[in-house]
Amino acid sequence: MLNTSDGNGNSPQDPVSVNVGGEVYTTTLDTLTRCRDSMLGAMFTGQIPLLRDRRGNFFIDRDGKVFRYILNYLRSNSLDLPEGFKELELLKREADFFQIRPLLDEIRRHETGGGTASCRAAMLNVSTESEMRVLHFNLKRGPENYELRSCAVRVYVATVFCTSRVVLELLCARFSYVARDGPVLPQPSTARQNCLRLEWVPCPDELPRDQHQKHGFRELRTESGTDLRDSRAFMEELLRVALCEGFRVDSVFPDPSDILNCSALRFVRY
Repeated sequence: MLNTSDGNGNSPQDPVSVNVGGEVYTTTLDTLTRCRDSMLGAMFTGQIPLLRDRRGNFFIDRDGKVFRYILNYLRSNSLDLPEGFKELELLKREADFFQIRPLLDEIRRHETGGGTASCRAAMLNVSTESEMRVLHFNLKRGPENYELRSCAVRVYVATVFCTSRVVLELLCARFSYVARDGPVLPQPSTARQNCLRLEWVPCPDELPRDQHQKHGFRELRTESGTDLRDSRAFMEELLRVALCEGFRVDSVFPDPSDILNCSALRFVRY
C-alpha cells in the first residue's frame, strides 16, 4: 500500500528520493522547491500531501523519463536536451502539470529556435587510479581477548572534468556514498570549477564494517543501488550517462580496444 508522508509522520529530508512513474531520482529539497509557486514546490513544502512507494520513496504518478530534464532544469536553470530530442510536447505537458512557468517559457523559446542548442558543445574528461593499502586492526574475541588482524583494501579515485555544469550535476545525482544515515550525494569541487572527485573503498568480506567506517572509508553505489566494486563498474556507469547525453568517445588511454579498463577517457559533444 502507498502511504502519505503525513500518515507516516515523516517530512522530506535531504537527500530526497522521488519515484516518478517508476523512475527513481535522488536530489535535494532545495532543487525540488526551486520554483516555490509551482505544483512541484507545493508538493515538497507540505502544501500538497505526498505518497510513498513500498521502499519509502516519494511517489508521483507522472512520466518518469522526461522528469530528468525537469530536474536538471531546476538544478541549473538551463534546458539541456540531447540532440534529436523528440518528446518536446511531452516535456511541455509535464512542465505544465508541475506548473514550472520558467521552464515552459524556455521550452517555447526552444520551439521557435531560440533555445540553448548553442550551449550543447561540451567536453568530458575522466581519469581513474587505485592503490592497495594494508590495514591492521584488533578483532574482539571476548571481553579481554583481542586478535591482531591485517587486511588489504583497494582505494579507488575518479576525477571528472566537464565543461557543462549541467552534465556534472547529473553525474553527481547518479552516484551516492553509503552512510549510516542514508545515501550522501557527491558534490562538485568548490575550488576547481566543473570538477568532481570521487573516492571510494569497497569493503572486503574479511574486514568488519565498523573497522571500514572507523578508517573513514566510504563505499560508492549507482542510482540503481549497485555497489561499485572497481573502476570498471564506474566507467560502465559513466558511459551510460555520457552516451545518453549525446557525447561520443574521443580518446581512450592506454588501450582503445579495452574501454572499460582504461585509466583515462575523453568525450566530446558538438
